[in-house]
Amino acid sequence: VQDALEAKQKEEQRIAHLGVIKDAKDQIFNSAFDGVVGNPTGKVTIVEFYDYNCGFCKRAIDDMKALTKTDPDLRFVLKEFPILGPDSQKASVVSMAFHLMHPEKYGEFHNALLGGQGRATEAAAMKVALSLGADEAALREKMKDPTINEALAKTYDLANKLAITGTPSYVVGNEVVFGALGQEVLAEKIEAAKAAL
Repeated sequence: VQDALEAKQKEEQRIAHLGVIKDAKDQIFNSAFDGVVGNPTGKVTIVEFYDYNCGFCKRAIDDMKALTKTDPDLRFVLKEFPILGPDSQKASVVSMAFHLMHPEKYGEFHNALLGGQGRATEAAAMKVALSLGADEAALREKMKDPTINEALAKTYDLANKLAITGTPSYVVGNEVVFGALGQEVLAEKIEAAKAAL
């Protein structure tokens, strides 16, 4: 009985997610504030909700690199979801401001900050941005742009609707996938999304 109840709840959640994904399609897959790696015009999009201080996200960075390297049709969207305290939030503001100014270098920025040692903070994010040629005064000015905090608020709202409470979490096609599941499982989800096209 318990298994049947769980299966029913999972199916209800899946149907609810389908509705949210359909209604918020542009915000999920095409927000101007999200970085894109892999093929920007790829047939299949995977969206990762991540926090720069999430240990599992740090480990999952290799999955992202491997998947985008082996699948030329994959568009990988990076959605800032800072949930692990003020340091994460401040690092995300630097990151989003950097992305608005230097979208072509965002993948490099993301890999350096997420793959770096120690805690991601505003100072750590700024150091990475400056190493990639950002002008500090201009970047600090861009960080004050109110649309950045508005975009973060929309992401929190979206995550709430999709029942995403932890990082990393993914949207692959019409499915929400929770946790660092590894490259193989994500590749299977991507193949399923391709088959549904």
